Parts: sequence; structure tokens; C-alpha cells
Amino acid sequence: MIDFSSDIEKCLEVLHNGGIILYPTDTIWGLGCDATNEAAAEKIMALKQRPQNKSFVVLVASEREVLQYAASPDLAVFDYVAGANKPVTVIYEHAIGLADNVTAEDGSVAIRICNDEFCRHLIKRFRKPIVSTSANLSGDSSPALFKEIVPAIKAGVDYVVQYRQNDEVVAAPSSIIKWGINGPHIIRP
Repeated sequence: MIDFSSDIEKCLEVLHNGGIILYPTDTIWGLGCDATNEAAAEKIMALKQRPQNKSFVVLVASEREVLQYAASPDLAVFDYVAGANKPVTVIYEHAIGLADNVTAEDGSVAIRICNDEFCRHLIKRFRKPIVSTSANLSGDSSPALFKEIVPAIKAGVDYVVQYRQNDEVVAAPSSIIKWGINGPHIIRP
């Protein structure tokens, strides 16, 4: 097993203090912060030069956490996600307990149950959901590898995770669905 405990400890310190981390996720490298901290999310928007009205993806470690941050989701969504062949981000209609600037203007929230070992460990230790947004300036393409992340992003965070920086496997974003009365509506395959 790879030891990433030092990265976890440093991430936890930054997250607890309202800072931003640059970290590997189950998809691409992301910028993260405490999803319940409005000021921390504001820092990511400023770093990315991102419009205020654009919502974030929130990572959780379990179905139980989805139930904690999305009001009355259809439980069939969990079977759909479990049967998918790649990570799935689900847009739920009603967010609860998250920072207002993390959710969409209509009150919905995009949540992904993360199966990556590093992310799951970090989320479980932090005991709160973590924002995940691509590690790029707004409007630029999402970097598939750590070495493609621009220096301005690396310099603008409070901690850069060392784990998986040398990966050469090109990562892809998750699929995105909106779950409604009739099941999934695919937004990004």
C-alpha cells in the first residue's frame, strides 16, 4: 500500500483552516475545499477566475453522506451509480447543509461518491464533503495529468498533494446525470 498519510495530514490542516488544496481525485486533478465553507469556495472561484453563478461538484465517501447533503433523493440512483463503468456525478434537486455558493442557483447540487482510495480516506478523516473542480483557469481545458496544470493554479493553493503527481495515465472527467422522477437524464456521458 502506498503511504499518503503525510499528504492527508497536510490537507486536513488546510481544509480545517478554510484553505484550498490541489489533489488527485477519482477522475482528474482537482481544486478542493470544505464544501460547507462559503469563504473557502470563494477562494477557489477567485483562483479559477470563475463566474459566481457556476456551481461546484461535491465529493462524498458514501451513500449515507449523499442522504445527509441532498434532500429526499430517489434511492434507485445508488443502484444506477453502482452499475456504472466510470465515476458518475449526480445532480440532486435539493441541497442541504452546504455553502450557498457551492450549490446551483436553483438549489440543486452535483455530488459524486468517490471511490478513489486517497479521496475516500481524506473525506472520511475530514468528516465533511469536499469541493472538487477541475484544476484549471475558467474557460481553459481541464488538465488530464498533473504536469499539465498551469503554474498559476499550483501557486494559488495552500497545499499541493504529492501523491500521484507522476501518474502518466490520462484521466477523464466523470459522467454527469441529473436524477429526476423518471430516472437519469444524461448531461455528459
